[in-house]
Amino acid sequence: MVDARPGVSDVLEHGVRPVRRLISLRRPDLVLLHVASAVALAYILMPLAFVTWLSFFAQEIPSFPPEGYSLNWYAAIAGNERFISGFKLSLGVALAATAIGLAVSIPAALCLSRYAFRGREWLNSLLLLPLVVPGVVLGMSLYVFHVETEIHTGLRVLGSLEGLIAGHVLVVIPWAVRLVSASLAGLDRATEEAAQSLGATPWTTFRRITLPSILPGIVAAALFGFVSSFGNLEMSLFLVGPGRTTLPIAILQYLEWKIDPTIAAVSVLQILLIGTAMLATDRFVKLSRVV
Repeated sequence: MVDARPGVSDVLEHGVRPVRRLISLRRPDLVLLHVASAVALAYILMPLAFVTWLSFFAQEIPSFPPEGYSLNWYAAIAGNERFISGFKLSLGVALAATAIGLAVSIPAALCLSRYAFRGREWLNSLLLLPLVVPGVVLGMSLYVFHVETEIHTGLRVLGSLEGLIAGHVLVVIPWAVRLVSASLAGLDRATEEAAQSLGATPWTTFRRITLPSILPGIVAAALFGFVSSFGNLEMSLFLVGPGRTTLPIAILQYLEWKIDPTIAAVSVLQILLIGTAMLATDRFVKLSRVV
């Protein structure tokens, strides 16, 4: 009986990589894993491909097969003031909420990761609570809180831009705390201790050693926080004031009266915005270190 397994001479003659490929092809479990991964990836990307295709339909009422293709729906976005104002408001709120959320979450993550104190687990659960609470419940709770605050203090909170940003900060904080804490958990403190033993102050150690080391986690926190805030709908419905409309709310209101490929075009532009932000970020911090 001839042994079909690759021997030492085969490895020396053809190299390790072809032998590994030969072994991989003989393992049905790896083939099934690759097939399952391809199917899962296709399933995830199918809505994206379908929405992109729909945005180029020429007819106003989507139907299959399409009657033709057109770019008119992208041009219609520029003429819709509600979409433009909603995009500006969503972008501004998301940027402000991300900046404030990171300013709060980085010290909180350092405190939770480096110090042991009474109530530490309770504080950690409290910071992650907005991820557990449904968006509708969180929005209603904030709405009631704003009403009560305005009644008892006289401050104009309900429907204000500041109240909307504060609500979106609550969406950013859980992502930021979780991702920055994960980066801190994988950081070797020997470098920090060596810097401090050589005379570096705690602030210098943080700025020169800790911050560059956890930068991928901060970038990931900013990306996830921005996306969560920019696309938030449930909570924004309770917090927007008169004359203010975020982009998700503008899309929802548009769908109440009209169904055409304009919504698909808006969705494609949102995807392109997020994708461009990720590619621009990858030039400074490799996303392969984040995901």
